[in-house]
Amino acid sequence: MRDKTIRPIVLVLLPLLLVTATASPAPLRISEDQKIVHVLNRIGFGARPGDVERVLKIGIPAYIEEQLHPERLSDTLADDRVIDLNSLTMSRSKLLEQFPDPQQLARQLGIRNPNQNKNAAADPNAAPADQRKQAKARAELQEYMVENKLQRPPQLLQQLISNRIIRGVYSERQLQEVMTDFWFNHFNVYWDKGADRWLTTDYEVNVIRPRTMGKFKDLLLATAQSPAMLFYLDNHLSSAPTPAVEALRKRANANNNKRTPGINENYARELMELHTLGVDGGYTQKDVTEVARALTGWTIDQPKVNGTFVFRPQMHDRGEKTVLGQRIPANGGIQDGTRVIEILANHPSTARFISTKLVRRFVSDNPPQALVDKVAATYRKTDGDISEMLRTIFYSEEFNSPESYGQKMKSPFEYVVSSIRTLGGDTGGNQQIGRAIGQMGQALYQYQAPTGFPDRADFWTSDGALVARLNFAVTLTSGRIPDTRVSLNGFKDAQAAALYLGSPDFQKR
Repeated sequence: MRDKTIRPIVLVLLPLLLVTATASPAPLRISEDQKIVHVLNRIGFGARPGDVERVLKIGIPAYIEEQLHPERLSDTLADDRVIDLNSLTMSRSKLLEQFPDPQQLARQLGIRNPNQNKNAAADPNAAPADQRKQAKARAELQEYMVENKLQRPPQLLQQLISNRIIRGVYSERQLQEVMTDFWFNHFNVYWDKGADRWLTTDYEVNVIRPRTMGKFKDLLLATAQSPAMLFYLDNHLSSAPTPAVEALRKRANANNNKRTPGINENYARELMELHTLGVDGGYTQKDVTEVARALTGWTIDQPKVNGTFVFRPQMHDRGEKTVLGQRIPANGGIQDGTRVIEILANHPSTARFISTKLVRRFVSDNPPQALVDKVAATYRKTDGDISEMLRTIFYSEEFNSPESYGQKMKSPFEYVVSSIRTLGGDTGGNQQIGRAIGQMGQALYQYQAPTGFPDRADFWTSDGALVARLNFAVTLTSGRIPDTRVSLNGFKDAQAAALYLGSPDFQKR
């Protein structure tokens, strides 16, 4: 039965929520506690009970340095909480075995079209015989999966979401969690695109997470060779225009096949526009074509069976290339692609573009140009050392100024995790929480465009998204989320806690 107290809370909170995106006047001065809260909100997901006192004791600089060296921090609490998420440690082949494609499995078992017209049983116009056949096929497949302890692919997605939520709430390595979220969004892939259902887990766990604060060029190369990225942006299909390939292309065009063989420029374009130089970074369409040529042959070994990166010389364009004015000699093989990564990583436009995005994430929706220039200089001086760029930001006047305090809107993921943290909560990161984040406008791992979610307040502040935040606050504080409990210490009751979570001050960081 629906709690009758929810509607009064909604009526009180809704006006507050609808003005959340409006910039609050910056405080003239901020106290030491406020400075600590600011740091905990920006380089982590907010304070758990006791965090402010701990940072006050060791000092803000010591806390920042801890976070810049996550390898020095024990994270057993978070590790123990995700130990049952078995897919996170499986090989790609094991994922395909344990979380099979239902239609592919049905074909292997000789079960005919269990998902075809899957709503036939509920369709009053469907022939009774068809309804029975479909129901029998689905039941047969389900029985086989249960008997063999197999799960459907959406469980892979749920485990990824649970891992992200649990680590956000419990991890001592808060900055690493923030940067995992940041870099996955920067190098976005769409989980629901074909083979990426089985490739995204490895992409986050083994490609993104270990490189969040290393050298940018290493992260860039790792994403370029990731099967998840190769599949998402179609580079695994990109092949030199040999006579045989051209014959296949003509045949595909004649059959109106969208996946025509030959050079595919999708990844090359996004590599420059979104991953490195930026849309105004000084490249041309000719550069896009040349980069695509250099990356031909960078493909995937059996995407639906093995799913590992492989370079196929027979697919590679062996001719000379020129990228951003730099000559790449002929017959370079796989080195053509690594040379492209090096050229892009070392380009001044990349230093500016990456610095701008980092300053936007940690300081302001409108990044101060002076700080962007300082961070870009650090990029160039340190060969793109991400931790050094972050250090430049965290010790900057702009980051620590009163004007920066409380001026960034939390994304739905940040809002949910910080809500649980601030109430000293415990959670298993269940499906209801992931669904709530999606209802606020941030369906994790499911943003189709390669741009990733925009990092600005106006993207998160539609009326519907803000009301969804309110609904989550009420549901959380009233104890209605399975496997999730919070403490109301310091609040009069659940309504007071919900009012706090719905306030404009808490919505921001």
